[in-house]
Amino acid sequence: MNRIDARFAELKSAGRTGLIPFVTAGDPSAAAMVPLLHALVGSGADLIELGVPFSDPMADGPVIQHANERALAKGVGLVQIFGWIGEFRKTDSKTPVVLMGYLNPVEIYGYTRFARDAVAAGVDGVLLVDCPLEEAQTAQALDAAGLRRIYLSAPTTSESRLAALCEAARGFLYYVSFAGITGANRLSLDAVGERVLKIKSRTATPVAVGFGVRDAESAAAIARFAEAVVIGSALVERLAAADSVEAACATAREFLAPIRAALDAGARAHAA
Repeated sequence: MNRIDARFAELKSAGRTGLIPFVTAGDPSAAAMVPLLHALVGSGADLIELGVPFSDPMADGPVIQHANERALAKGVGLVQIFGWIGEFRKTDSKTPVVLMGYLNPVEIYGYTRFARDAVAAGVDGVLLVDCPLEEAQTAQALDAAGLRRIYLSAPTTSESRLAALCEAARGFLYYVSFAGITGANRLSLDAVGERVLKIKSRTATPVAVGFGVRDAESAAAIARFAEAVVIGSALVERLAAADSVEAACATAREFLAPIRAALDAGARAHAA
């Protein structure tokens, strides 16, 4: 079974909400990457989203844009990223890893080669922000390799488009909490809850909510109706200031620990 599917099945059985931190590959440093992935898991991450650096990350705000720039300046690319994931897999065979990025680096690398090398490294799913649902070549390569295709849905997604996304999504569907870039702070819980419940009425695929989730309070609020919460910009912003491997890992632990605790407290209250 794909690790993403297995993890969401475990979460459902335990009545827990998944925590999915996002970090940019190669930021704050190459040396920190593998220890940081392990620190995320040790801090309660159920899945990890690893951003593939790209020069024009259109959906991302300044925080993640700058992280992309720092990583690209160090020469970070897919070969190095696959190496880090492979190293991580030597001691963690269970935590799902999703690559999140844009289509251009995959096109340059080659669809089939990308899918093959991703699976060999231990990647479980791929989210390409600007990849159309109808882009058959990418879908065929990912499906043939057993990788889960993760898609984005937003408040502006039409009903017909939403139906197509619900049918195509595998692993989980990523709901963008508002129309805009990552890192903004415009979270409307009522609107998000209404939309997520509509999505869940159409698909059994788990729904993860991201964009605008910045702390324990917002994560716990989202957890009332989503199977997982994604938190990226707030973590990436803190990691940018880490000047050593140890500082990066400590930053991740300090930031994620209260979020994990809030999610678990909410699950216990709901069960009671």
